[in-house]
Amino acid sequence: MIVLGLSGALRHDPSAALYIDGKLVAAAEEERFIRDKHAKQKWPLQAAKFCLDFAGIKPEQVDRIAFPFDEVGLFGSPARWHYAKRYWYAPDRALDGLLNGNRHFRRNRDGVIDMCQQLGIPNPAAKFVSVEHHLAHASSAYHLSGFKEKTAILGIDGKGEYATTFFGYGENGKIHKIKEFYDPDSIGGVYGALTQFLGFEMLDGEFKVMGMAPYGNPKRFDFSRLIYCDGKDLKVDTTLVNTIGLRRYKDEKGTGYYFSPKLIEWLGKPRHGDEIDDPYIDYAAAMQQLLEDVTLKLVEHYLGDILRETGKLVFAGGVALNVKLNQRLIEMPNVKELFVQPAASDAGTAIGAASFVAHELGDQVEPLKHVYLGPKFSTEECVKACEAHPSKPKFTVLPNAIEKTAEILAQGNPVAWFQGRMEFGPRALGCRSILGDPSHPGIAEQINLQIKYRERWRPFCPSMLDRAAKDILQTEHPAPYMTFAFKVADKWKDKIPEVVHVDGTARAQVVSKDTNPRYYALIEQLEKLRGVPVILNTSLNRRGEPMVCSPTDALNMFFGSELQYLVMEDVLVTKV
Repeated sequence: MIVLGLSGALRHDPSAALYIDGKLVAAAEEERFIRDKHAKQKWPLQAAKFCLDFAGIKPEQVDRIAFPFDEVGLFGSPARWHYAKRYWYAPDRALDGLLNGNRHFRRNRDGVIDMCQQLGIPNPAAKFVSVEHHLAHASSAYHLSGFKEKTAILGIDGKGEYATTFFGYGENGKIHKIKEFYDPDSIGGVYGALTQFLGFEMLDGEFKVMGMAPYGNPKRFDFSRLIYCDGKDLKVDTTLVNTIGLRRYKDEKGTGYYFSPKLIEWLGKPRHGDEIDDPYIDYAAAMQQLLEDVTLKLVEHYLGDILRETGKLVFAGGVALNVKLNQRLIEMPNVKELFVQPAASDAGTAIGAASFVAHELGDQVEPLKHVYLGPKFSTEECVKACEAHPSKPKFTVLPNAIEKTAEILAQGNPVAWFQGRMEFGPRALGCRSILGDPSHPGIAEQINLQIKYRERWRPFCPSMLDRAAKDILQTEHPAPYMTFAFKVADKWKDKIPEVVHVDGTARAQVVSKDTNPRYYALIEQLEKLRGVPVILNTSLNRRGEPMVCSPTDALNMFFGSELQYLVMEDVLVTKV
């Protein structure tokens, strides 16, 4: 069966994924093609075109169109009644939830069908299959994990149709639901509201809050009043956060936020600017601590018995990208292995919906092997992009690109590294990356200030050879996707200081020769020159922009920053 998964139900992060007979052959986010971060209010038209073209699939060959957003009945589920009851203070929203609660579904369905008609898929309405949003998240984690045992499933995000938090399990390929919580009782929503209060945008700023938190003291402020959780029940204080309507705080421009004036009365003015300042670093620490504590309580209550039985846990939803939370989950006594779907946010629901539908149709869904699922370009195409670029770049075709790149890195220079198929998901994993030597003092600050143009305190990630990972991270837990933080061994902290965060942890990628042989060879070559089997890795983009997709994107980014070296396949572009 050929199943095309499409995401974008919540009007951000639209993406496409293509399954052929249970194998994931292509996936990409729309933002990368249209150069608009998160591609808000867009459908994944270009991403879907890429997937079909890459696989050589004609539109008429598509058997099913899988979409991660479903209808929610007024009866048979407490979701819409819960929504109306909890939003009693906004009667128009409450009544709309009861009387017109599937308006978003209808709009989504019609938009996707219209987009599929543009793709040339015949009779798309007959092929359209909707999947509950959190079931799509669950499938993206469970079916791709490769776990054979009974597996605990966790899903946390802002919200889907109405659900915000999912607990379930997978067994023999089937997903079973144990418990869901509904809007406005959303852990992810509270984290998003505090993200706004701390001066960052939702969807991106949550990573910044997570990065800021280790600088603060989580015990200075007690944030438990934001969320009531006894381990079984979850209830958010909507007089402070997750607010709508007249309860929302509005700034002088009239922009509404997901927190109320009462939160400002308690915590003071919302934060502005790029510095990590008092008391906001302590607010970030307290919010991170609350997220971890509440999640672990709920996991123990709803999934504890399954974890004691098999020790296998999978996790998806936007909150699954919080690597500090994932570190706490791995450290739970009954968790033997945690799999986090690397594109865990809504972009990954394209994979989730497609894998769910493929499984329902009888296909054997293959475990995820890597996320190098996007476009690729040859050396010849990179040369043509250089020749056509208006900046007239200086470039040469290298006979020894790996050796030359390692030499440049060893001299203390950042290098833009554009190789192979683009990664799916928010993490650069060695194909669309900016790289540096983590043993070279000051390289992280240089990249932050002169290339990424972002806050100077933002941490960077280490990509490390698999044979060295156990010694550096003090664990054999799999970590191929930068989805976990680990404590770095003391003897390594001074060797790779540029990729160790202030709390002594690192969000690591363990690189294997099987999945990315070229990147592996580069790290090995740098090790020969500098003595460390680790490279500093961050995404190839500037602040506020999507990761680059094409050679032209890479050249535009190169000439829009203070980068001096860009390696695209075997092409070296320089400014010196």
